[in-house]
Amino acid sequence: MPTFSCSAILFDLDGVLADSTRAVDREWRDWALRKGVDGDAVMAIAHGVRTVEVIRRVAPHLDAEAEASAIEDHEAGDQRGVIVMPGAADLVRSIPEGLWGVVTSGSRLLATNRLRHCGLPVPEVLITSDDVTHGKPNPEPYLKGAKLLGFSPAECVVIEDAPAGIQSARAGGMKVLGITSTYAANALGHADAVIGNLGQIQVTSNGAGKLEVEVS
Repeated sequence: MPTFSCSAILFDLDGVLADSTRAVDREWRDWALRKGVDGDAVMAIAHGVRTVEVIRRVAPHLDAEAEASAIEDHEAGDQRGVIVMPGAADLVRSIPEGLWGVVTSGSRLLATNRLRHCGLPVPEVLITSDDVTHGKPNPEPYLKGAKLLGFSPAECVVIEDAPAGIQSARAGGMKVLGITSTYAANALGHADAVIGNLGQIQVTSNGAGKLEVEVS
């Protein structure tokens, strides 16, 4: 497997640092049932995409902004079933402060609550649905993350679990590692490398201001 040299690392949150699949599925299906929307249709597109954009697609007759706010506020306070992803705590601790960030399709409240629930630090650079006009798969979220870290997109490596996120990072000119926590490997084919768990990633500093991301 390859080794990537970079200046910084950007993580997706759900499915990468936090195992929240059960909570996300529960929240969306409860909402779909209340609103008379096909829950399977929602879950087919929900992973890695902003809540407001999912609602616009599956229920264009609803006030998407109001619905998204209600969903995410409720989800932020209900972390049942959410656990830290294996290897996540050790991995983020191995990266010097200021050289990593999180780019998520969730709200800032949801993201900070989820990170804290998982015992993970809230990084200085945290890009959420509140911070962008266009969510993943548009490159805007990851481009903003790279900018706030102070590096060019080409100097960043992204770790993602969803095709929308991989597309976002690749469109922004970044290298991407896909993790098969939510989708099978064949759905992550646009990633530069695909792993099964975060324990396969080792990050070291090469002493010249660069990080070496070794994938086993």
